[in-house]
Amino acid sequence: MAEEKYKIIIIGGGIAGLTSAFYLQKAIQEHNLPIEIQLIEASHRLGGKMQTVIRDGYTIERGPDSFLARKTSITRLAREVGMEDQLVHNSTGKSFVLVNEKLHSMPGGSIMGIPTEVGPFLTTGLFSIPGKLRAAADFILPRSESGKDQSLGEFFRRRLGDEVVENLIEPLLSGIYAGDIDQLSLMSTFPQFYEVEQKYRSLIIGMKKSASSQPKKPENKEKAKGAFLTFKTGLQSFAEAIEAKVDKRSILKGHRVDKITKVGNKYEVYLNNGETLVADSIIAATPHKITQSMFAEYSFFDPLKSVPSTSVATVALAFPKEAVKNDIDGTGFVVSRNSDYSITACTWTHKKWAHSTPEGKVLLRCYVGRSGDETIVDLSDDRIIKIVLDDLKKTMDITMNPDFAIISRWINSMPQYTVGHKQRLTDIDKQLKTELPGIFLAGSSYGGVGLPDCIDQGEAAVKDVLDYLKRKDTSTGAVHG
Repeated sequence: MAEEKYKIIIIGGGIAGLTSAFYLQKAIQEHNLPIEIQLIEASHRLGGKMQTVIRDGYTIERGPDSFLARKTSITRLAREVGMEDQLVHNSTGKSFVLVNEKLHSMPGGSIMGIPTEVGPFLTTGLFSIPGKLRAAADFILPRSESGKDQSLGEFFRRRLGDEVVENLIEPLLSGIYAGDIDQLSLMSTFPQFYEVEQKYRSLIIGMKKSASSQPKKPENKEKAKGAFLTFKTGLQSFAEAIEAKVDKRSILKGHRVDKITKVGNKYEVYLNNGETLVADSIIAATPHKITQSMFAEYSFFDPLKSVPSTSVATVALAFPKEAVKNDIDGTGFVVSRNSDYSITACTWTHKKWAHSTPEGKVLLRCYVGRSGDETIVDLSDDRIIKIVLDDLKKTMDITMNPDFAIISRWINSMPQYTVGHKQRLTDIDKQLKTELPGIFLAGSSYGGVGLPDCIDQGEAAVKDVLDYLKRKDTSTGAVHG
């Protein structure tokens, strides 16, 4: 009699779901585990927001364009799927903040907007003298209440004052989540700032000491590498490389999961085509509102209904080089919320990513939409292009229309980790362990929005599944593997 196999279903084919499928399949093969997997994706492609357009020699990302090089889980996965030789660092260069119709260089020594060097901070035009004096209060202010979650805005305004927050910190931090820093949770987005404050009391002193403790770069070497990485062939090619390593028989595209119900010690998974699958364990790598709808009969998922999501769009504009007359020496800028602009940031992609743009061409990638300012995403392509060009012409002399434009809308795609996010997830996790053991969550709605964060969650979910099945074996007396 054939050995009965456990059935693991992974729902969602974004990077978290893909990672789960890859590493789970690897564990099955390496340890000869009696497990079969099924990856279910509602759309007809895998990769989620990793979407790349290759056109006329351009490599244009519709979603994320890169990831932090210091987060190594993604480079390790790239090595596993044979993509390591396609990794490329960004070109380093000046970056700017647009405040009061003027581009200001990012102050030297600032770390995510927090000053660590006195000279650049005193001489920058980003802040008034009163604003600079207010920021100095960080040296004497007490620590935050221990263990208390608070918004990013509350934390940084208390330490550094409104002006530094509005003109530097907000444009940098809110851009990552397309969110409102006065709503975003400190503990769920940047807990390292809280930890630095708790350790050193002064945020400025703590960030300076943390920076100085990092290993020094060797001298007399080639030019310093940028802090970000991407793939020369585009992020979509990375998703395709992972997919190619997963047994195609275990991938089911174009099918949506409508409902999941616990029956005995297994789970029934109802698909939109009327089919019902049975699973021993499930990894739900889906956006939070989809997760809640799949588990609608379990009320402890209800808090996910109130977690907001923001709509954004990216606008890629391709020009001949001669179209941009007063080009700027840098790789891009972010925009202060107080400025009269619709764009929130602009990357001079041809300078930041040399592989992305043919010789003699210019590629500008702009971002529109954020919490509280999302209506622009619903406008027509022509209207969005005009708005973006009008904004760009305030800082650059653009004399021609673009050769082409690519607009990518991401509707309700940016989960907002509002204050209390971490506690909400802790509460749900506790209920899962008791009421729905063997169900695990992964993805950008939960433990980090960046690509490496989602990969980390996918790997963690695989470990959780395997640990759960081991405990199940122990409790039933079965011997596997």
